[in-house]
Amino acid sequence: MRNVAIVEAPSVLGLRPTGVEELPAALLGAGLAEGLGAVRTGRVDPPPYEPQRDPETGLLNPGGIAAYSGALADAVGGVLDRGRFPVVLGGDCSVLLGILLALRRRDRHGLLFLDGHSDFYQPSAEPAGEVASMELALATGRGPRVLADLEGRGPLVRDEDVVALGFRDAEESASYGMQPLPSALHAMGLDTVRALGAAEAARRAVGLLTGGGADAGYWVHLDADVLDDAIMPAVDYRQPDGLTWQELETVLRTALTGGGAVGLTVAIFNPRLDPDGTIAQRLAACLVRAFDSQG
Repeated sequence: MRNVAIVEAPSVLGLRPTGVEELPAALLGAGLAEGLGAVRTGRVDPPPYEPQRDPETGLLNPGGIAAYSGALADAVGGVLDRGRFPVVLGGDCSVLLGILLALRRRDRHGLLFLDGHSDFYQPSAEPAGEVASMELALATGRGPRVLADLEGRGPLVRDEDVVALGFRDAEESASYGMQPLPSALHAMGLDTVRALGAAEAARRAVGLLTGGGADAGYWVHLDADVLDDAIMPAVDYRQPDGLTWQELETVLRTALTGGGAVGLTVAIFNPRLDPDGTIAQRLAACLVRAFDSQG
């Protein structure tokens, strides 16, 4: 088992305060820390939520997210400096910006992006201005500079150092006018994962992340809505289909095998949509099993 340290990052600045901020408490209550043998290294609370879009950028909470990203980067960097493996419990997917900032301060890293959505919107196409639908675009340097060029270090991750795996929103995102994924970014949608099988898709993803220039390792970002809606209805933006529990476990286990992975995010799971806690228990158990074979 890796030397895991849990960082709580309950920000909904990139979404809205509907319950995702309760994700850390739910997974910790389901025994995640004990199952991982993890220490808890603290909590990074966000600034107040502003419900109006910023007129200049078209984003919700751009200043708050920028400030929060710096604070979260400090926390994640501290975990890395102590030689531990950070597991960051969001919050919404905008927390990824702070995490990648921590990595960018150090070296060139890759990103395994496990999400039911490709999250590559530009502000003009995102209906509500939610950064949780744009974080991959912003992380690769596209969008308003306040978030696309954090600390003047943008892009936080290069196109060719990203594998987006398991997304299934191509038709929906095209209907909203989302900008296309760049050709250098490695896109492995749900259909591709199914055609290859989860194990082979994950092996290929790891090969792409370790065979290029990002030789400092890669971060694994998990948005709970990559799972099949039938087993993960506790998310704010639902859509049909998705990975099974076994497929997700296989992908995570493959990604965590060896020394390539440097950390993991869990985001978007909404405990208010899981009133009896059974989904939190299942998600925590899946994560623990994915780590079980790790040294």
